[in-house]
Amino acid sequence: MALFGVIFLALAFDYINGFHDTANAIATSVSTRALSPTQAIWMAAALNFLGALFSTGVAKTIGGDIVKSASMVDQNIITAALVGAIIWNLATWWFGIPSSSSHALVGGIIGAVVVARGWDPLNLAGIEKIFLSLILSPL
Repeated sequence: MALFGVIFLALAFDYINGFHDTANAIATSVSTRALSPTQAIWMAAALNFLGALFSTGVAKTIGGDIVKSASMVDQNIITAALVGAIIWNLATWWFGIPSSSSHALVGGIIGAVVVARGWDPLNLAGIEKIFLSLILSPL
């Protein structure tokens, strides 16, 4: 039963990520009238779905580089990380504050691991790599 709860939260996070971040992805093509808003939204939805379905590189990096051992992460940690990221995304969306869902999820995982297991399970070299990529990706 708990597994279904985690799956539901993951789907909820993905849905919220869609309406939270899609505008950033399609703004240029809509504002230049290269695509209509409807075309851009459908294209973003289809490509995001395909990316989530077939691309696991980012998930493996985030999942494998934050903690030293995957056995340190259980359903409670994943649940807490997803709930934290969902709340953060909804709050920043509601107040119109620019935010990244990726940053929210990484922060949620790190926070949940620290609360549940302490600082020792964290892979600081991996976290440094993730933070560096998050900071440099907009450049």
